[in-house]
Amino acid sequence: MNRREGEGCPRRNADAALDRDASDNPSSPVIAAFKVFQQELDTKHDKYERLVKISRDVTIESKRTIFLLHRVTSVPNAEDILNEAEVKLDAVRQKIGQIAEELRGEDIFQFHRAFTPGIQEYVEAVSFLHYIRHRSLISLEEINARLVFMKTEKVDPKGSAEDLQPGGQVLTFQVTPSDYLLGVADLTGELMRMCISSVGNGDIDTPFQLSQFLRQIHDGFSYIGNTGPYEVSKKLHTLRQSLGKVEDACYALRVRGSEIPKHMLADVFSSRTTHMDPEEGVV
Repeated sequence: MNRREGEGCPRRNADAALDRDASDNPSSPVIAAFKVFQQELDTKHDKYERLVKISRDVTIESKRTIFLLHRVTSVPNAEDILNEAEVKLDAVRQKIGQIAEELRGEDIFQFHRAFTPGIQEYVEAVSFLHYIRHRSLISLEEINARLVFMKTEKVDPKGSAEDLQPGGQVLTFQVTPSDYLLGVADLTGELMRMCISSVGNGDIDTPFQLSQFLRQIHDGFSYIGNTGPYEVSKKLHTLRQSLGKVEDACYALRVRGSEIPKHMLADVFSSRTTHMDPEEGVV
């Protein structure tokens, strides 16, 4: 049976009716209201896309900082590497300042998915640097304390000297507890790689320090359990794998370290980790 003209998709018919209404009566209050809604949605979409781009830049620069920090196990003077990493993180913070500017006056949770990957990567990088310097875990309060930015106000050049306002507006960005936990969970993978590098360079002390530190992080995540965000519980398995590999390295060093040359320890450790059961967890 042939459908008469006008019959078909209800959505298409509704859009066509709305277009006819807009052309017939452009001053309709309904059309005016929908134009306002369209402008609001377009504005939010544009802001969301800008946040995604900034977050991508934060992710890239944070990853580069992490790659740089892995060199501390193979250089004689690690302080130069740490200072360079600090400079890179300062540039990342400026990017986060742009996120804070975009979120000024907005509900952060409406745009959280746009920038959370970059913030997690930043937490991973800054916590990695903090651990190398202090052999401890940086707190959420310490991270947020460094995310305070001064926004300079634009002054009309034609204005008088009395119109100049000293200083500017203070902007703050607060890392959410879930982003902090997810960043710390990713940190455990970098610490496991640091353990491999340390063993390869003949450092037999760092793996035992890392093992104790990762065990404390694992106990903390186990305490949270299923009460935390879903993403945190998903990363708990990866955390257990990292801890298991580090503890396996410590076992190999303690039992066979004296009989294996230092330059061969990394090869032995790598061969042992590749034969581990991928589903094996840590009790």
